Amino acid sequence: MKKVRKAVFPVAGMGTRFLPATKASPKEMLPIVDKPLIQYAVEEAVAAGITDMIFVTGRSKRAIEDHFDKAYELESELAARGKDEMLEFVRNMIPKNINCIYIRQAEALGLGHAVLCAKPVIGDEPFAVLLADDLLDGDKVPVMKQMTDTFDYYRCSVLGVQDVPRADTKSYGIVDARSVADRLEQVNAIVEKPKPEEAPSTLAVVGRYILTPRIFHHLENIKPGSGGEIQLTDGIASLLSEEQVLAYRYAGTRYDCGSKLGYLQATVVFGQRHPEVGPAFDAYLKTLGN
Repeated sequence: MKKVRKAVFPVAGMGTRFLPATKASPKEMLPIVDKPLIQYAVEEAVAAGITDMIFVTGRSKRAIEDHFDKAYELESELAARGKDEMLEFVRNMIPKNINCIYIRQAEALGLGHAVLCAKPVIGDEPFAVLLADDLLDGDKVPVMKQMTDTFDYYRCSVLGVQDVPRADTKSYGIVDARSVADRLEQVNAIVEKPKPEEAPSTLAVVGRYILTPRIFHHLENIKPGSGGEIQLTDGIASLLSEEQVLAYRYAGTRYDCGSKLGYLQATVVFGQRHPEVGPAFDAYLKTLGN
């Protein structure tokens, strides 16, 4: 099986939890200090050796395309003002060998449907899925790199997981799994958003996946749920009938930037380590405790 060279970024969601900020701007463009969430996700994919970034977009998402496009007017203005350092940063925001591909999801019919939209570009290759509002801060090694290394060894689908409070299982896909190695478990079953009393475990799938191309067959054949949505979790549950799927307990910290609290937490942590404003911001935060 080939290496993971393609990544899907489902970015067609409405971002209603951040209204009115997301009324005219994608939630994936919300900045953590001075960099939008989608760029953190793309940089994580680049660090894993991925070269094809496939954005499944919707209406009002043009800002994402513009962000990764060449900005002639901005570059000209920066050059004229002699802001060479900033100009270099804008020109090299992503490496030259990276391809950005945009696919329109006409209707928001679930995460599984968004992934299915990428099938013509993925073909018969394994691929990654990254949800930008899950900002994963890897310990030493970026999380997607940890997962591609795992895939290279086991050659099967890999789900990024973490333990969550049992009361929160209703917000996640939850796996029933058994340990097979350090940080690694074999998935026996997966359930979408079970009630706490019905959850098979507290091991939740977060916004990182590596999937084999066989997932497309299952997404095309599963029965849509409420609202006609096709759930990726249901596709993975069906895939389990013919292929091994592993759950990987990544080394790192997750910030749920789909929630206001998680977004604020990420802003504080990344602000404290920012090379330009970190020391001053940290000093300011300390004054708040006085």
